[in-house]
Amino acid sequence: MDKKYTEETYYLNFTDKVFQEIFQKAIEGCNSDKERLKQWYLYVRDNWIYDPYTLYLTKEKYRASDIVTRKSGHCIDKSILFISGLRALNIPSSIHLAKVKNHISAERIIEKIGTDELSPHGYAGVYFEGKWTKASPIFDSNLCQYLNVATLEYDGTEDSIFQEFNKEGAQFMEYLEDYGEYADVPFENIKEILAREYPDTAAQAIASGLEQLKF
Repeated sequence: MDKKYTEETYYLNFTDKVFQEIFQKAIEGCNSDKERLKQWYLYVRDNWIYDPYTLYLTKEKYRASDIVTRKSGHCIDKSILFISGLRALNIPSSIHLAKVKNHISAERIIEKIGTDELSPHGYAGVYFEGKWTKASPIFDSNLCQYLNVATLEYDGTEDSIFQEFNKEGAQFMEYLEDYGEYADVPFENIKEILAREYPDTAAQAIASGLEQLKF
């Protein structure tokens, strides 16, 4: 396995003191890497509220040590937290970017963003027990209950990246386009995708040197 999938980086700075305090608390009592992986996944999923309407436009805001101090996060933020914890366990991991379509609560998303297609969406790739799988610790349990969709579970053995339907059988979410897999946070790629997909908002914010994009 290429060491690039386990090494610490500027963004995935898992040895940071504050990150480690929260991470160690989250996995306390676990007796195996599988238990630690599963517990950290649940902790990231449910302890940072999913916020699809706030994105940051500076490198500093994409560091695990910064994200871990907040109370909410975009899908990319939460994926960075999850991956950083995995690397702290020496479990190979990566970040994926994609375009997704949200079919539930679409009216609110369209009102805020201008489209029901969210881009870039971030999720994690994980190499565990001899194979790669995909994980998305994004939709917290309270949000899932509100949207009437099942929570996503993950133990490192099978893909767990989206809820295709809600509990009544209505389509919830689908993946439209794959932007690729990266060993480290592709900050410049993220900005390029934002500017291309949201020219009237993100492109202007980036050109103006703003730190934050709030839809």
